[in-house]
Amino acid sequence: RSEVGSTSRAKMANAETGKMAQLPPVQFIEDVDVYMKDKAADLVMRELQEKFQTFKLLESRLLQSRARMMGKVPHIEKAIEMVALLLEKETSAEQITVDFELSDQVYTKATINKGTQTVYLWLGANVMVEYSLTEAKGLLEQNRINANANIANHEKDLNFVRDSITTLEVSLARVYNWDVMQRAKAKPAA
Repeated sequence: RSEVGSTSRAKMANAETGKMAQLPPVQFIEDVDVYMKDKAADLVMRELQEKFQTFKLLESRLLQSRARMMGKVPHIEKAIEMVALLLEKETSAEQITVDFELSDQVYTKATINKGTQTVYLWLGANVMVEYSLTEAKGLLEQNRINANANIANHEKDLNFVRDSITTLEVSLARVYNWDVMQRAKAKPAA
């Protein structure tokens, strides 16, 4: 059975809200003559074009969201390295001097007192929480795992969306060509 839409739904991440949106998988139109029976070419083309635009918009959102996620991973890894250094030097009697990042490409020297047992982590939304070193390391490692899982999910979603876009492009071309052929057949008869 050849249809553009289907009742079964595929889950796709909505990059704007973080919720799952339901999008139908796009079906390839195998027999255009059968599919177009009792349908107006203009309406079918408009429907396919709307679906195409929806998938292009979703692709754009997913790409932006994936880029944001990929940008977070290096920051998480830097924080894990710093907490690991603090854990290593926790029992040391010496002070630690490190380069502290104030903002992108802006660093300053910072001295960490000996015996430091806690760190403060930014959670977002202007919230900073104090954690013990082991708790902080565990939280950061879990955040890294979650970020990498989200990136992998975005890749799967992007593959689905790209396949759908390609199928829609082919369907649009096939329906358009069918319409051209039908108009050419109608001309000699007129």
